[in-house]
Amino acid sequence: MKKTIISHTVFGCATALLASCATYWAVAGLPESISTLQAYAQTQPPAAGTRQIELFKTTMSDVLGRVVTIRRTERDPGNSGDPHRHPGSHTFGYVLEGTYEVKIDNGPLRKLGPGEIFYEPPGALHAVSRNGSSTQPAKYLVISISDPTKPQTVPETVQK
Repeated sequence: MKKTIISHTVFGCATALLASCATYWAVAGLPESISTLQAYAQTQPPAAGTRQIELFKTTMSDVLGRVVTIRRTERDPGNSGDPHRHPGSHTFGYVLEGTYEVKIDNGPLRKLGPGEIFYEPPGALHAVSRNGSSTQPAKYLVISISDPTKPQTVPETVQK
């Protein structure tokens, strides 16, 4: 019972955080130069054609030690990622600019535009992750709540 309450609390907090960020940036506009945040940002080593800037990261000591991370991801036109899973992470995405195509597990392929959101539950197959435009970049925020004892990302192996 306690574990269920905690997991619902974590999910509710993540949803509130995502909604707050989305509302703020929709009203105020996300500045192109986020120099204050970039001073603390850590660049991740993503695949060619993709850039990730870690904007925020903290451990929630009162919620089973979960780690909250917010990243801004930019994909070049036509860029896509390989299928993968996030075993210990609730992952939320918010499209800032362009078109982002996403397919989670056996769900439909979704073409998302600015202001639209996607969610990946822990362990779900992120089957499609790509910029839906061949001419314009795509930019989106990724907010994850992760179990630090599990791998962040695991590539999907193809069964032959």
